[in-house]
Amino acid sequence: MKELIIQNNDSGQRLDKYLQKYMGEAPRGFLYKMLRKKNIKLNGSRAEGREILSTGDRVSLYLSEETIEKFRKETSQVRYPQGQLDILYEDENVVLLDKPAGMLSQKARREDVSLVEYLLGYLQSRGEWQPGGTFTPGICNRLDRNTSGIVVAGKSLAGLQKMSELLRERRVDKYYLAVVEGVMKEPEMIHGFLRKDEKTNQATIYDEAGEGRSYIETGYEPLADNGSYTLLRVKLITGKTHQIRSHLGSIGHPLLGDVKYGGGKYRGLPGYLLHSSEIQFPELPEPFRQLSGRCVRAPLPQQFEKITRELEGYQ
Repeated sequence: MKELIIQNNDSGQRLDKYLQKYMGEAPRGFLYKMLRKKNIKLNGSRAEGREILSTGDRVSLYLSEETIEKFRKETSQVRYPQGQLDILYEDENVVLLDKPAGMLSQKARREDVSLVEYLLGYLQSRGEWQPGGTFTPGICNRLDRNTSGIVVAGKSLAGLQKMSELLRERRVDKYYLAVVEGVMKEPEMIHGFLRKDEKTNQATIYDEAGEGRSYIETGYEPLADNGSYTLLRVKLITGKTHQIRSHLGSIGHPLLGDVKYGGGKYRGLPGYLLHSSEIQFPELPEPFRQLSGRCVRAPLPQQFEKITRELEGYQ
């Protein structure tokens, strides 16, 4: 018999989800069969798997060591890559990262190395996390490969859950800086319906609701222009894939260099200019008091800053 004591990073989740992580190679049917046969118990009693775990709970596995090890993922020896992480804010639960343009937020293919892998490598090297457990730190929002700026990550389960909740419920204000084609003088809030084509990885904006379309809302404020293009401060109200790029493109002001959504190439610019520059948190209770009411900003990337110097009125 093996007894597992639930720690803080494992509390708040269902028992069956915990078991699936702990014995990652075990079929779900096997786990539920063991629960029915009382070979897996919670706090000494029969369990169904739907129970929500709390810190200090005891999960008893009446299984042989060979069976347990057979179903355990062989991850304890994995070494995650070390890379340069630009950390904007960090506490015991949360870390805010400044992702460079060109880096994936999450891997798309098995061989990819993304921001997530660098985050895990950072935490592993500091002894704050080791693979092989039931909790893995992760990011709460994603940016496109060529979009730079703020990515929110949870170091603990509480941090991951709380930050994901805040973003999902739109209780944080997120601002971007974008350079778009054409001159824009007045601030505006624009609305529409976005439909993503998964095959082409491209979004289309519609004026009316329809099948597969999601409502979107984007606000922008012009900051400066040079008669040919404009720097915008964009407030993301809803958060859909390619929302800013496709929404601005749909009103005739695509991002500079964003060929996918109608922009033209510019002076050898490898991509477009979109930067997640600012995030503002609401009032928060413990253990997130340090973030309560805080505004975190990410500095402009060098190439972005170089182009904005050409804009009149931008400081």
